[in-house]
Amino acid sequence: MALFVLICLDKPGSLDLRMATRPAHLAYAGTFAGVVKLGGPILDDKGDMAGSLLVMEGETEEVARAFNRDDPYTLAGLFQSVQVLPFRATIGTL
Repeated sequence: MALFVLICLDKPGSLDLRMATRPAHLAYAGTFAGVVKLGGPILDDKGDMAGSLLVMEGETEEVARAFNRDDPYTLAGLFQSVQVLPFRATIGTL
């Protein structure tokens, strides 16, 4: 299995949308137990949530793309940009 990082940056001024959608996003993410190895919000310089970062495990990057495709955050139009990149953990453990 390989690791992939999903990096999603919010559209400017969308904190209210993120907060309104967060319970549905967290419930959805919970259905990916075993696939999502690490995840959480990216913070801006004020400490407010401004994006998401997830480390996911799967055969191909499609695991991360599939997660993103049906994520309530994505469906709500929260993200300005989304990247899926291969990842190798070399420090620490997952």
